[in-house]
Amino acid sequence: MVVSSEPLATQAGGGILQAGGNAVDAAVAVGFALAVTYPFAGNIGGGGFMMVRMAGEPPAMIDYREGGPGHAPRAMYLDKSGPIIPNASIVGALGVGVPGTVAGLATAEQKYGKLGLARVMEPAIRLAKEGFPVSYYLSQSLKNHQALLSRFAASRRIFLHDGNPYEPGEIFKQPELAATLQQIAQHGPNSFYLGRVATGIVNTMKEYDGIITKSDLSSYRAKI
Repeated sequence: MVVSSEPLATQAGGGILQAGGNAVDAAVAVGFALAVTYPFAGNIGGGGFMMVRMAGEPPAMIDYREGGPGHAPRAMYLDKSGPIIPNASIVGALGVGVPGTVAGLATAEQKYGKLGLARVMEPAIRLAKEGFPVSYYLSQSLKNHQALLSRFAASRRIFLHDGNPYEPGEIFKQPELAATLQQIAQHGPNSFYLGRVATGIVNTMKEYDGIITKSDLSSYRAKI
């Protein structure tokens, strides 16, 4: 059985099972698909945990939560006089941790999966490249967060076409995300933590006064 918060991602996992994959193959496929179809929670820019119990083996937990930037000061969310700066920890570049999802899902697939990263990422790449019909739930989420999404050029361009959220049934394509996922599928997690994507993350950090560095990205490791 495959269960997730979004039907298309669930279908991605079910398809992987039907193709001969195991539960971990399906879970990794769902994880990457959620990054496309469930953007307000699914992600490749955040992190998480995975519990795995393979038949005949002891249970394991993969920790791929976000890490703190190496140069994060103790008082980074306080102003000079002491009080907490409103929303500093949740909005903008200082609210971003070093992302762990790509490392975690790739680690799970390498250690426990059968089909390989390129195969299990195919559904997510297809959904991002070809697009999918926006659900009522996704449309409402974009409307509820319209003011926040409008604050940053990239989120405004990707999630608000012509300044307005997508309506239910409209086709939502994400070619840049598709290209990033394709890089990960073909070249592994290093393409995210060391390559072009890492450079893009660091440049965006600089643009918005963030503090994540190339060293933070290159040194990130998922833990079993």
